[in-house]
Amino acid sequence: MMAVIFGTLALATMLACAGRARLATLVILACMLLSIGEFLWLIHNPNHGFRMPWIQVDLSDQPWSVT
Repeated sequence: MMAVIFGTLALATMLACAGRARLATLVILACMLLSIGEFLWLIHNPNHGFRMPWIQVDLSDQPWSVT
């Protein structure tokens, strides 16, 4: 999937260099939509819904104590 995203971004760059700015803008928007879809696919867990393991926060019974 990342290769497809990279390909659309490369296509947008080539279109911009060729002077097709409007078409390049549409392709960049498609690249952004693909990127959002990839991100949501990566963080989805069928058991827990959407979660990000690198931002785990657990509630504790005991608050932090400063001594």
